[in-house]
Amino acid sequence: MSLKHQNDSELVRELLVDPGIWVVVGLSNNQDREAFGVSRWLKVELGKGLIPVHPRAETVHGEQGYATLADIPDGTDIKVVDCFVNSEHVGALVDEVIAQKDRLQIDAIWMQLGVADEAAAARAREAGLGVVMDTCPRIEWRTVRSSGMAR
Repeated sequence: MSLKHQNDSELVRELLVDPGIWVVVGLSNNQDREAFGVSRWLKVELGKGLIPVHPRAETVHGEQGYATLADIPDGTDIKVVDCFVNSEHVGALVDEVIAQKDRLQIDAIWMQLGVADEAAAARAREAGLGVVMDTCPRIEWRTVRSSGMAR
């Protein structure tokens, strides 16, 4: 019998409460996609800096987009890389995050609701990254706020 993945509630709280830049991979101007609404919420409600990453490198919510993590300028201090990709693609993305970790000062990876890859999560943790998996920041924010753990 395998155990269901459980996220570290203190890490979740820290990532949501602390200021910082969130890179949202899979973010485009398609308003029908969850990435569009969640990223807008992160920016407007939580005051997060935002960097869209999508092959079209679109400007979204007034923020310059990039085609890949490698295209983001050196020294950008990134709190979280938020992964809006299918589970079968998240492992390659995690490997890209690990490769860019020091250059972009990345602290953590957040795999969105329905996105999970235990092996990729283990590689990220081994590289020193925080990992949140298979949940949405908007959902987790309700818990953080209602527990009184928000600011």
